Amino acid sequence: MYRLAQIVLVSAVCLPAWADDPNKAAVTPANVTAGTAGVNPDEIIRKFAAKEKEFSLARDNYTYRQTSKIQELDEGGSAGGKWEITEDVVFSPDGKRSEHVVRAPVSSLEHLLLSPEDMEDLRNTQPFVLTTDQLPFYDIRYLGKQNADEISCYVFSVKPKKLLAGKRFFEGQIWVDDRDFQIVKTYGKAVGLLKKSDDQQFPKFETLREQIDGKYWFPTYTHADDTLHFKDYDQRIRMIVTYKDYKKFQGKSTITFGDVVDDKSDKPKDQPKKP
Repeated sequence: MYRLAQIVLVSAVCLPAWADDPNKAAVTPANVTAGTAGVNPDEIIRKFAAKEKEFSLARDNYTYRQTSKIQELDEGGSAGGKWEITEDVVFSPDGKRSEHVVRAPVSSLEHLLLSPEDMEDLRNTQPFVLTTDQLPFYDIRYLGKQNADEISCYVFSVKPKKLLAGKRFFEGQIWVDDRDFQIVKTYGKAVGLLKKSDDQQFPKFETLREQIDGKYWFPTYTHADDTLHFKDYDQRIRMIVTYKDYKKFQGKSTITFGDVVDDKSDKPKDQPKKP
């Protein structure tokens, strides 16, 4: 995002509907139970990366609705300008993604403008997927065990080995279900190479996944509440993204499992398991 007054960049993340609690504190990193007794981190990484590859292909067989909202907050936490967009995300038979805008009110942001990096993060970095193909780009370190709600998880730190021009990366922590070996939660921020002249800041965010059709864990909710520190200005923002109304169609892959979930709530409820 750019500051309107003096060209300064910010970034976009997400939450479901305007936050259920507008005073909700920013997410915090994990306090995990350390120790590797009886745990083979390399084997866990291999297993969950393979599952992530399956999940990535399966998600290309689903349409869904993504609603992204960003709001400026003043020093006292009062709401200011906002930006939002609702899009139906669809995939062609060859897996190519496209978005059809359903609703896009005129932005009332007073200090910020979205950048291309923000839009890339909304599409790909915040609903982070770490497949076998992506492993060579990241340093991954086992931290220990921690529950994500009632789900017992392995927790790993994830950091790009090297930033590359034109590519966005995730840096933070991931929670991997110790039974299904799938990522159920991520916490961190988007990173990438920027021009030296850019004053661009990106908020920390938390993305939750839920089990869709009883098999794969799909992103359903991203939340950020953070203060972005520009060279001459601090701006607090709150962001929410929801991904809902997942509906399966037959595209490039032909993966079939269960009935369609049609959840109309802002934050999914009554799922079999929930991080």
